[in-house]
Amino acid sequence: MKRTNVSVGGQAVIEGVMMRNRDRVAIALRQEKGEIVILNSIFVSLGERYPLFKWPILRGIVAFFEALILGFRSISSSASTALDEGEEELSGWELPLTIVVSLLAGIGLFILLPTFLMKYLRRSMEAPLLLNLGEGGLRLFIFLSYIFLISRWKEVSRVFEYHGAEHKAIACFEAGCPLTVEGARPFSTLHRRCGTNFLLIVMIISIVLFSFFGWPVLWQRVLLRLLLLPLVAGLSYEVIRLAGRSDNLMTRIISQPGLWLQLLTTKKPADDQVEVALSALKAVLSEGEKDGVSAS
Repeated sequence: MKRTNVSVGGQAVIEGVMMRNRDRVAIALRQEKGEIVILNSIFVSLGERYPLFKWPILRGIVAFFEALILGFRSISSSASTALDEGEEELSGWELPLTIVVSLLAGIGLFILLPTFLMKYLRRSMEAPLLLNLGEGGLRLFIFLSYIFLISRWKEVSRVFEYHGAEHKAIACFEAGCPLTVEGARPFSTLHRRCGTNFLLIVMIISIVLFSFFGWPVLWQRVLLRLLLLPLVAGLSYEVIRLAGRSDNLMTRIISQPGLWLQLLTTKKPADDQVEVALSALKAVLSEGEKDGVSAS
């Protein structure tokens, strides 16, 4: 029997997987000696504290920034625990600084660079619509090239294997199958609600949305894109949410490009990696949500 009333999300980290169910967060890590360590924590969303942030679009903006915070925190925890380097987790000013620097790098690469490069192509396309479409095409090309290049790195490839394990575990749970390695093994490493799908939808929606605002001077274009970024994130969240909850021709068409892209961002995991993902998943589920499934 499928479980449709529980929405679990996750993320691959260094030698492990983070899972989240409502306010429960668990990071399962495979240490060098082979044992699985689980780090449990509580993360209460703004939407749970302030109902205003559950409204459409706003909930997507909140979810985007909360995912950034939780993602960086999880990666920091996994780096210090799984690698056993004795380093402390990012805390105090270090975490927000890391998030800000990463955001600035992303803005520079995917917003500033494409709109700056368009000045060299402007001679061949004068219409504002064509200029915006050209900039969007450059942004998409840079994004896809970035994904392709990092997928070649051995260390990143290992994380992508855990990404595939995370998807297998969640798909197994959503299908109502026993949460065991044997139960999860047949499922795909691709999933509609993946963050990869979200990022690709962000790219596409930004191309469409930015096209409505003409082609002002450079500083105005940059400012406009930065101001519209939260709206783009909110709209993208609603699209990915719809695609994850409904199965029809429209949602299949919307999801398919992101599923193709996941062929780069997920890799087939080993059974011990699936075991880690299942351990994280079961740590955030109540006994009722597990439905009495057997342990892996």
